[in-house]
Amino acid sequence: MNLRQRLLQERILVAPGIYDAFSGLLVERAGFEAAYLSGASIAYTRLGRPDIGLVSFAEVRDTLVAIRERNSLPLIVDADTGFGNALNVERTVRELERAGASAIQLEDQGSPKRCGHLDGKTLIASGEMVGKLKAALDARACGDTLIVARTDALAVEGFEAALERAEHYLEAGADVLFVEAVRDLEQMKCVVARFASRIPLLVNIVEGGKTPQLSAAELQALGYRLAIFPGGTVRAVAHALEAYFAELHRSGGNQGNRARMLDFAGLNELLGTAQLVERGRRYESREPEHDHETA
Repeated sequence: MNLRQRLLQERILVAPGIYDAFSGLLVERAGFEAAYLSGASIAYTRLGRPDIGLVSFAEVRDTLVAIRERNSLPLIVDADTGFGNALNVERTVRELERAGASAIQLEDQGSPKRCGHLDGKTLIASGEMVGKLKAALDARACGDTLIVARTDALAVEGFEAALERAEHYLEAGADVLFVEAVRDLEQMKCVVARFASRIPLLVNIVEGGKTPQLSAAELQALGYRLAIFPGGTVRAVAHALEAYFAELHRSGGNQGNRARMLDFAGLNELLGTAQLVERGRRYESREPEHDHETA
């Protein structure tokens, strides 16, 4: 079942955020049906910086290539603003699709973009965003590659303007709608009432962000089809590493950390080291056998 077919189901799809092949491997191993390649999380982990438009197209593409090597799940890829105008969007969609994206998310922010739950964002005109969406739809090679249209208008122009922009993006042909940073339950219900019968809706759950922290079951009951948790993985990793480094610094050893970490054998089991080494043996060079002369 591809992503388009999966989103036809009423059962909500939960996509945790990932940022490299290792986090993608763990998400698949945990039993999730999809993953979300978060541009913010690439900024956090690759650059050690916030999500303020510093990540480049090449960094997203290269990260996706590495993830796809180790992950067979549908991957929803955060392509920010498309990294330029409509012609840039064409290239972004073509290359991310070739690299293994199942869905490509585009937003209507101006440059430099910011995390959807930060203040101080700017927007491009809705007509320009419609043009970008049409370019994305024309550029994809396969109709099963979904285009996710995100609007950040709520924080800049207000809730009604965000709904109107979302209406334009639906009319342009987007496959999934994403009204970012809805503030409360009433706004969420309004979004669902207006759009859910016509197009799958995505909701972004950011721990400590502007949107209510509802569970997947609660979001499903409202009418959302796709819930992403883009930065939760990094926040959990940061919390775990802070505790790990504090204990290592305090004690000078890892005895106190052993219960919270994999040992050498456990990590190699996770990575599939034995299977990979065994497969490599098939290609090891051997001395050719020589025919012996017979008298």
